Amino acid sequence: MEALKLEQEPSSTKKQSKTSLFQSVWRWHFYAGIIFAPFLIILAFSGAVYLFKPQIESTLYKDLYYVDESRTTIQSQANQISTVKEAYPEAVVIAFKTYDDPKRTIEMSILNKGDMLSVYVNPYTGEVIGSLKNEEKFTQIFKKIHSELLIGGTFANLLVELAACWAVILLITGLYIWFPRNKASIWGTILPRFNAKGRTFWRDMHAVPAFWLSLLILVLIATGLPWSGVLGEQINKVANSTNTGYPAFAFNFGEKPESVIKAKDVAEDVPWASENLSVPTSNTKGYVPISLEDVNHIAETNQIKKPYTISMPQGETGVYTIATSHTRPGENATLHIDQYSGSILTDVRFDDYGIMAKAITMGIALHEGRLFGLANQILGLLVCVGLIFITISSFFMWRNRKPQGKVGAPPKAKDKMITKVVFFIMLGMGVLMPLVGLSIVIVFLLDRFVFQKVKRINAWLH
Repeated sequence: MEALKLEQEPSSTKKQSKTSLFQSVWRWHFYAGIIFAPFLIILAFSGAVYLFKPQIESTLYKDLYYVDESRTTIQSQANQISTVKEAYPEAVVIAFKTYDDPKRTIEMSILNKGDMLSVYVNPYTGEVIGSLKNEEKFTQIFKKIHSELLIGGTFANLLVELAACWAVILLITGLYIWFPRNKASIWGTILPRFNAKGRTFWRDMHAVPAFWLSLLILVLIATGLPWSGVLGEQINKVANSTNTGYPAFAFNFGEKPESVIKAKDVAEDVPWASENLSVPTSNTKGYVPISLEDVNHIAETNQIKKPYTISMPQGETGVYTIATSHTRPGENATLHIDQYSGSILTDVRFDDYGIMAKAITMGIALHEGRLFGLANQILGLLVCVGLIFITISSFFMWRNRKPQGKVGAPPKAKDKMITKVVFFIMLGMGVLMPLVGLSIVIVFLLDRFVFQKVKRINAWLH
């Protein structure tokens, strides 16, 4: 009997430890879901809309984007800029965008009385067709929702990053909860039980699609993080310190650029890998500024694929910047041109990127639905819709399980050691994702020094 008892005790302890581990992970999954589910729905919906930016804008703004005729001769860039300045006398032309579709209008970015506008010009007649405020473009609104929750500012951007990072933890903890621990059929694991009812039905509607889409969701999140404020900067530092990011310069007739000004500060449509390149300066000694036609010729001579954007020089020592990032990643290019001599001061292409920068650039194209055309957009849409469905199904699952008048959180684990181990594992994830780590520490301190006191006060009053 004693031997049997001793044999049962380790088995019972092992079972209790497994139960405690499951409950601890489940509680983290539950509370993270409760807090961040609304943000994930917003990010997924706005991202799904932005995926189809080319189709949406071509439909909404077809009268601005396209002309009926397609002739062999077009107006010079100087004439096109002249007509824009006649229409907007106080405007400063910031950038000039050229497309490969012969029926596409020329698009100029201008700063007019404090507003950034996109002005559309018929390339054959030079006529100004109309304009749009950049911030009021339909897809631009959804882009701002996706990156800054529409309200804008650093805090909103950090909140988006925090939600994305916690989504990674939701995936990891969710897969642990989903993992079948006993011999189970395919039903409820890799196929949902459609004939089930109540909580079991919604559990399958939540867990099974999450399993199938988990890798794609993780890829979608990971490819969006290079834009984030904290983790994105860490990615930049890692890429630079390992020489796998963007090069300091790729081709230069003179000395290396030493300017503190970055490409993203003075030019539009610069590829991610070139955004933080230092911008060289133009040599002002005895030169007459070259024309925009000359810059176009330089772009064509150097085989820059359309569509590309020419950003105008800012100040006497400024440079022309030719950039393209809206085509497939392999065609990315960033050229800085001396505005007087026409010398190519810096020429950075996709082949010049380090291996990490190449991977991130491909990831960004995948994230935006540009990597392999319409199929990429449809795949992204599937993931976004799936994420929304997974989040909504979790709400119904919770409502079916929640006791009346209670939050319905999973019970606390009985094994305190297991709870601590899971907590430190979460902190370990926080090291990889700093905002997650910071949020865990803040919640821990609030629970330790604020929430516990509130509970004691409530208990004393009642």
